[in-house]
Amino acid sequence: MAIKSKKEFRRYRIRMRVRKIIRGTPDRPRMSVFRSNKDIYVQLIDDLSGKTLISASSQTEAISSLKGTKSEKSKLVGKLIAEKAVQAGITDVVFDRNGYLYHGRVKSLAEAAREGGLKF
Repeated sequence: MAIKSKKEFRRYRIRMRVRKIIRGTPDRPRMSVFRSNKDIYVQLIDDLSGKTLISASSQTEAISSLKGTKSEKSKLVGKLIAEKAVQAGITDVVFDRNGYLYHGRVKSLAEAAREGGLKF
């Protein structure tokens, strides 16, 4: 992997360090967060089979059409992923912040997912 900056390299190292420990199972999938400059994405992943079980993002029409800050939209994404997970019978997850600091959009998404019924 070509690392473009020190910041990306730092995040990559944190990601790999955490990924050694965290594994998602069908009973307790890994909740992986990806944050771009504009949007935020979250997936529930079963690492044993290598498949994404459920996903949500701020690009869905219901969320992208709303006006508000990126943190407010990430709260909506957290609520959405929690609703989808509870409907699928998933309540326990392992949170993977993907090398991002637990701050801002990542924190608001996690708190909204907890309010929606996910345990991690």
